[in-house]
Amino acid sequence: MKLSDLKAPEQLKSLPVSDLEEIASEVRRVMVDTVSVNGGHLASNLGIVELTLSLYHVFDFSKDKIIFDVGHQCYVHKLLTGRYRSFSTIRQEGGISGFPRREESPYDLFNTGHSSSSLSMAAGMARARDLTGGDHRVVCVVGDGAMTGGMAYEALNDMGNTRTRVIIVLNDNGMSISGNVGALSNYLTYLRLSKGWQQIKGNVSKALLKVPVCGKRLHDLFHNFKDHIRNIFINDKFFSSLGIRYIGPVDGHDIKRLSTVLAKAQNMDEPVLIHVMTQKGRGHEEAEKNPEGFHNLPPKGAAGGKAAGEEVCARLLEEAQKDPKIAVVTAAMTRGTGFASFAKRFPDRLFDVGIAEEHAVTMAAGLAAGGMKPFVAVYDTFFQRAVDQILEDVCCQGLPVTFLSDRAEFAAQDGMTHHGLYGISCFRAVPGLDICTPVCLEELLAMVSRAARGAGPNVIRYPKRFDPLPAAVTGPFEPGKWHVLREGASGSIIASGNMAGEALKAAGLLEAQGISVTVIGANSVRPLDETLLADALRKGPCFTVEEHQISGGFGSAVCEFASLSGLPSPRILALPPRFYPHGDRNSFLETWRLNAVGIARAVGKDVRHEDKG
Repeated sequence: MKLSDLKAPEQLKSLPVSDLEEIASEVRRVMVDTVSVNGGHLASNLGIVELTLSLYHVFDFSKDKIIFDVGHQCYVHKLLTGRYRSFSTIRQEGGISGFPRREESPYDLFNTGHSSSSLSMAAGMARARDLTGGDHRVVCVVGDGAMTGGMAYEALNDMGNTRTRVIIVLNDNGMSISGNVGALSNYLTYLRLSKGWQQIKGNVSKALLKVPVCGKRLHDLFHNFKDHIRNIFINDKFFSSLGIRYIGPVDGHDIKRLSTVLAKAQNMDEPVLIHVMTQKGRGHEEAEKNPEGFHNLPPKGAAGGKAAGEEVCARLLEEAQKDPKIAVVTAAMTRGTGFASFAKRFPDRLFDVGIAEEHAVTMAAGLAAGGMKPFVAVYDTFFQRAVDQILEDVCCQGLPVTFLSDRAEFAAQDGMTHHGLYGISCFRAVPGLDICTPVCLEELLAMVSRAARGAGPNVIRYPKRFDPLPAAVTGPFEPGKWHVLREGASGSIIASGNMAGEALKAAGLLEAQGISVTVIGANSVRPLDETLLADALRKGPCFTVEEHQISGGFGSAVCEFASLSGLPSPRILALPPRFYPHGDRNSFLETWRLNAVGIARAVGKDVRHEDKG
């Protein structure tokens, strides 16, 4: 059978292993061809092809339930569940998502995108099954990278304690995004090296069955005590001590062996973890050699050059050479946030704690309390996971921690779970936290240098790359001191951060219509430049512009100031509070009237109306 002939994934149950292996080769070709154009998560999906096929070969997911942690490894699942013909649209505007999405398919049970949460989801679904009298299986596919997150252990502890019947497939490829770190990673490596136990067990079983008369009894006796024998070779008591039955390690590219193990697991009346070893990037020579580099490829023709995070790293390297107290903490994102060169130059001062944002923030608080100057480099969307730690452990104590909030923008192809459109709302809820929003790269680097002198607590939010700024920022950076980028007499546009470029282009369009406006680059949300802001509000009409949801954002902060000061409120140009799909950023700004044309239209309409009044 060819992949194109597959009408429903249930057809895979009746296929021989040889047919499944042919489909595996075809799946890899389709993924490589598509991702090389559209971009996306390649290495992780290449590594899980045989495992996904084995799961569909054994289980009936029209009844049984499957949950993928994060979703980095769901492409094979999508190809098998009715999305082969639409797969060429993956991560494209109007196309299918690169992550599981409930609205796409009944086989996608949760809109995943953040790590380490799938086990809790599985526990909830299994309990719903038990409470409603169901008999289906709940399967959770979780990567070893997700097992560096604390939430996974909370779920394991709970499932083991209550004996909740869940099948956990631990996909162990030794990687998350950057290489896995921590004690559990070392433990799984130890288990991976214990493959000899599988051979010993098989050889002994075969030998005992050949013993005349009592061979069958000896074989059964051996299997009754196999766990005790296994512990001579493998110390797998970690999971069993939690009440989770451990099976493995199993070769994740052996469909026949995998199917046998999965078939046995589906009849177990207890929580069971199947430890599967896979190779990230399997079948693609370059991805096998460089799985981290092929984790998430950019679309063909995407903008190149240094990302802002790499420029931040270069500046911090300069500061760290002068100051031994500077340290960096990240959560499995050393390369993504641009800090690979810092890790190489100062390996003892970069701490990659795994996918554990809460721990990263509180550990940074401990570093600061111990006299260090820590910078926490995480994507904006993932800081949402550590708001309590930012509030209680850093800001409540006034510790000099700097949060480098990368990708604070529309996340384009990665979609709704990765958009940096809610960070200001979260950060503004925290008292005592300066919120910096640079309008250009030079200002970002000035903020980093200021933070290196011990300023904090503060957060610096910046995009992957800045839009070109058709006006120079004059003067040094100072919190609460914004920059006038263009003078005008008909009103003001106050642009937060990277939106300054679109605001300046809008001013150019308005100038051609005979409307002259002032453009102000707001490089901080807290503190506001109250002097410049009050002057702009008095002169009116005034507009705030931001690439952020309207609720709790920059415009909200300005309106609060206006209300408390008895000044006219501005008109806020921002995003409605909702979840946004993946797509092209330029198209996104156009749709929500946050590009130059949309801003100019909104400003021009109000200015003309006021002139008539």
